[in-house]
Amino acid sequence: MGGFLSELGKKLAERWVSLLVLPGALYLAVAATAHTLGHTHPFDLPHLTHQIATWANHPATSTAGGQVVLLAAILAAAAAAGLAAQALGSLAEWLCLAADWPAWPPPLRQLAARQTTRRRNRWARVARIWHQHRDEAARTLVRGQRADPAGRHAAERAMTRIAPEEPCRPTWSGDRLNAVAVRLERDHHLDLATLWPHLWLILPEGTRAEITTTRQALIRATTLTAWALLYLPLAAWWWPAALIAVLLTLIGWARTRTATDTYALLLEATARLHTRDLADRLGLNPTDPLRTLTPEPGDARGLNPSGPLTPETGDALTHHLTPSAPSLPTG
Repeated sequence: MGGFLSELGKKLAERWVSLLVLPGALYLAVAATAHTLGHTHPFDLPHLTHQIATWANHPATSTAGGQVVLLAAILAAAAAAGLAAQALGSLAEWLCLAADWPAWPPPLRQLAARQTTRRRNRWARVARIWHQHRDEAARTLVRGQRADPAGRHAAERAMTRIAPEEPCRPTWSGDRLNAVAVRLERDHHLDLATLWPHLWLILPEGTRAEITTTRQALIRATTLTAWALLYLPLAAWWWPAALIAVLLTLIGWARTRTATDTYALLLEATARLHTRDLADRLGLNPTDPLRTLTPEPGDARGLNPSGPLTPETGDALTHHLTPSAPSLPTG
């Protein structure tokens, strides 16, 4: 037990250092550079080196006690900066995914509504072009020929750059995650929000670890955007900080889109692969009458464990897992 607690403490310390202290220490170093150099000589390294030497030779840091206090203060300040970035990262993720944007306070709600409408109109124009290419390809195939797929593929890419399904959120990342729920509802009559907590409990450990890792990558990506917000005020003293903020914003934006896409792919693949297992555990897979008469070997109930997930199974799962409505209040 002692060895387990020791190993757990090491891992927690490593995460504390890597997620909070190191990024926070770098932020403090940039803040000290901004305070020392200013706008006049932003890259005056000799002056910066001289100032650091002056601080190091200060009487307060010449004793062991003073050095311990200074180190503790730096660690505390770095951790505080890291916690601030984590909090701003949660806010950035909330805005990026925009799951509940209709409940946002004004004027955010109005801005999100206009952005959603604008994205939906753009998507509809490109989607009509894509469907025209598909219809033309189908008619050409009926005539025994094959149309050039370049135009259809280009239209599909243009449509996906806006949103994989019809937009209903103001951001691409929000629509990318929502597309998973839309597709599962359309293809299998599954309500992802109702299904997922139950499905998560029966997933293999490796699958859950992979999904957790991808989810943490999304958190780190939005936290990187939050660091950009913290670096931006430093530009008031040192203009290169603005370049750092812009660079972090671009990297955070790209990583957020990549992490969201990977996370959505894993969610959809997991639901399609393991939902039937959940239905089997609950006894909700519908029985095929023909298969009941001639069951496959090892299938005493007449079910086909290797068959596709049917909409009937999805309807049964959604109905079974949805909590019952509260009764009408009396009096």
